[in-house]
Amino acid sequence: MNVLKRALRVADQVQQRHTTLAVGFAVMKKYGDDSAGNLASLLAFSGFVTFFPLLLLLVTVLGLVLSSDPHLRGDILRSTFAQFPLMGSELRSNVHALHRNSLIGLVVAVVLLFYGSFSLAGNGIYAMEQIWNLPGPERVNFLKRTGRSAEFILWLGVGLIVSTFLSGVATNTASRPFWVDAGAVLLSLFVACAQFILGYRFLTPSVVRTRSLLPGALVGGIGWTVLQTLGVYLVGHQLKNSAVYGVFAFVLGLVFWISLVTRLVAYTSELNVVLSRRLWPRSMVQPPLTRADREVLAAQAEQNRRRPEELVQVSFDGAVPPESGGRSTAAGAELNGGSSCDPSSVPGQSRPRSPSSA
Repeated sequence: MNVLKRALRVADQVQQRHTTLAVGFAVMKKYGDDSAGNLASLLAFSGFVTFFPLLLLLVTVLGLVLSSDPHLRGDILRSTFAQFPLMGSELRSNVHALHRNSLIGLVVAVVLLFYGSFSLAGNGIYAMEQIWNLPGPERVNFLKRTGRSAEFILWLGVGLIVSTFLSGVATNTASRPFWVDAGAVLLSLFVACAQFILGYRFLTPSVVRTRSLLPGALVGGIGWTVLQTLGVYLVGHQLKNSAVYGVFAFVLGLVFWISLVTRLVAYTSELNVVLSRRLWPRSMVQPPLTRADREVLAAQAEQNRRRPEELVQVSFDGAVPPESGGRSTAAGAELNGGSSCDPSSVPGQSRPRSPSSA
C-alpha cells in the first residue's frame, strides 16, 4: 500500500508540473466532481426520444414535397442517414414515411418531436448550469429557458440541413479530385465547430462569456468529425457483411452512438470551465489540496445558493501549497492568503448582496 501511495504521489507531481497533463487530469477530475456522466446520460435519453420523431417527420415531409423526384429524395435521405455511420443503412431501411392520409400519425410525430426537442434543450441548459456550477440567481428562469430552448431547436433544424448537405457532398466520391474531398472535410469541420459554438451559446446562461466557450467548441467539432470518420471506416472495412445487424444490435448501437456524442459534449464543456477559470493543477492524492481543488469545492458549495441575499462561505484547514509556473489569480491569491474561501470570488460567479449567512 505504501508503494502504491508513493507511486501515486510521483505521478501526481509529474502531472502537476506539465500543463497539458494537468489540464487533461483536471477535466477528468471535474467531470467526476460534477457527476457529468449522469448529465450526459440524461442528454442521451432526451436525444434518443427526439431522434425518431425527427427522422419520421423528415422522411414524411420529403415524401410529400419530393414525391415527383424520388432520386433527389433518396439523395437527401442517404445524406441524412450518413451522419449516423454505424447504423445509417439500418435506419434508411426501417424508417418509412407516413402515408398522405396518416394525419393523426403526422400530428403525433410533430408533438413528440416538440416534446423531445424541448426536453433535450431543457436538459442541455440544466447540464451547462451544473457544469459551470452556477448558483440559483444566475440560472435562467422559465421564460428565458423556453426562449433559449426555441432558439436551440431552430439551430438544431438549420444544423441538420447544413450538415446533411455537406454529408452528401462528402459521401459522393465518384470521379472527383482529391482537393474537393479535402475541401468538403474542412468545410464540415468548420460547420461542426460553428454548431458547437452556437449550441453552447444557446444552452449556457449569458453570465458565461462567449469566448469562454470557444476552446471546447473547437475540440468538440474536431471530435465530432473524427467520430464520423471512424464510423465510416468501421462500416466500410469491418461491418459490411457482419452478422451483428438486427433490431437488438441496431437499438444498442444507436444508444451507444448518441451516448458517445453526449459524453463528447460533457467533456468539452468541462474543458471550457477548466480553461476559463484556470482550474489546474488538481491533486490526485489529498492532502494537500491545490488552489484549483479548493476553488472547485467552493464553487460546488456556491451553486447551492438559491437567493441573491444568501451568502455561502467555505473554509479549509491548512495552507495552499505553492503552484508551479508562477500562475496566480485573484481567487488563488485569496485562497493562498488564508484558510477560508468565499466562492463568489470564483471567476464567473457573482458576489451575494447581503451579509446574511447560510
